[in-house]
Amino acid sequence: MKPTRASGIWARRALFLLLAGTVGLLVTSYLVRVSYEERIVSLAQAPTAQVALVFGAGLAPGAVPSPVLAQRLDMAMALWREGKVRAVLVSGDEVQPFHHETRAMRRYLLERGVPESAVLGDEAGLSTYDSCLRARGVFGASQALLVTQRFHLPRALFIANSVGIDAWGVAADEGRSTPWRYTVRETLSRVLALGMVLLKVEPVYPTGRAAFPKGG
Repeated sequence: MKPTRASGIWARRALFLLLAGTVGLLVTSYLVRVSYEERIVSLAQAPTAQVALVFGAGLAPGAVPSPVLAQRLDMAMALWREGKVRAVLVSGDEVQPFHHETRAMRRYLLERGVPESAVLGDEAGLSTYDSCLRARGVFGASQALLVTQRFHLPRALFIANSVGIDAWGVAADEGRSTPWRYTVRETLSRVLALGMVLLKVEPVYPTGRAAFPKGG
């Protein structure tokens, strides 16, 4: 059966819409990526802030932080020891049974000499968006140093600054290359983040307000 002229026209229209959608997605993702790029700094350049916000990144066998998460926690400890922050807020997912991410993050810091008074935990940080919104709304963070890998920082900074946190980012993997699969994932995730910010989506588990340690 030969294709009709009408089917050819619809095929071209579908192709055009696909290309337009792809270009729109890439442009949107790029704009989110560069919006706060100048706020990604090294440990030495980081300004002082209330808190280092560490995003969860899964656990390894034995209920210990994964290598990626341990990298983030090590950088947060370095910021605290340098006096850049007076507290570390670890934000992870403890909704699933036997997946005590925040508990493991806290234990990692405490075992390495960070005092309990300087470690805060958010057990309902189900996503980057939720972690940032709850850091502001629940813990009252108006200034923060975001600690995660370089590929993740543009999205995290966009969200945090959009929800009222004066945020800067410090890459836990400074100087290392980014695997391509993370680049692809972030391209899509940045577009989703923009939509959530524009729609002012509420976090899954909003709760009462907490406070940062005084002094420091």
